[in-house]
Amino acid sequence: MDREKLLIGKIDYINASPVYYGLVNGLVPDWITMIEGPPAVLNGMIKNGEIDISPVSSAFYAMNHKELLILPDLSISSHGEVLSVILMTNYPIKELDQKLIVLSQDSATSSALVKLIAIQNGVTPNFTTKRLRTLQDVPDSADAAMVIGDAAMSQPWKNRFKYRIDLGRLWYETTGLPFVFALWVVRREAAILRYNDVKAALELFYRSREQGYTNIDKVIAAGSNTIGMDKSYVSRYFELLHCNLDAIKLKALNYFFSSLYENSLLPEKVEKIELLI
Repeated sequence: MDREKLLIGKIDYINASPVYYGLVNGLVPDWITMIEGPPAVLNGMIKNGEIDISPVSSAFYAMNHKELLILPDLSISSHGEVLSVILMTNYPIKELDQKLIVLSQDSATSSALVKLIAIQNGVTPNFTTKRLRTLQDVPDSADAAMVIGDAAMSQPWKNRFKYRIDLGRLWYETTGLPFVFALWVVRREAAILRYNDVKAALELFYRSREQGYTNIDKVIAAGSNTIGMDKSYVSRYFELLHCNLDAIKLKALNYFFSSLYENSLLPEKVEKIELLI
């Protein structure tokens, strides 16, 4: 009898390239199928049971934590500046009251972070969410736009907006903590029914990431080609990104989730962050 396929999501931004390097270069066994997509699509697929393991935005995990387990030591995070999660705005944050902020539909975490920052600064903007991949996607009425991923780095947002606020840097300056933008998770059901396969997949992720950092020059070159930016810029980007999940990042996650709940941006408190063991 053929082994049932384990379905694993693959984010289509370059930020996850180090983690997937080995997997896209020969490590994928015949019992794993990789499914590529933007964060919002992968979020929906794992929620609906269409895939077993995937990177998801950390806020999405918080909203669905009872159905998910976090894969240990995997994340997309930064200790300060991140370059790929930015708020472009024509006003300082404290002047955004009643102004229109357009949020990218591709990230529940970054959207939640912008709303939290607004509350902490005592302003109540008007929010709308839509696709934001190019400058042309921004409505004429927008006073600010939150953009993420490859588009945040490659599009000429400064032609439309006056200020560029790096949300990773702002979070670090405000809290002294790193920010965890994305996590790798497994559906609890899959973790129970296919525990050995899930553990084997986790080990493949670790091997894949190790190969990614061993071959970081190739990762940088591919990323440069994908987003059309200089290798030096992409090299700096990967220096700023972290793909592990250590104790300080777990502390930062707890603080972020608690802050969201206390400010009514999360309907239910995350009592405990649960990792696959």
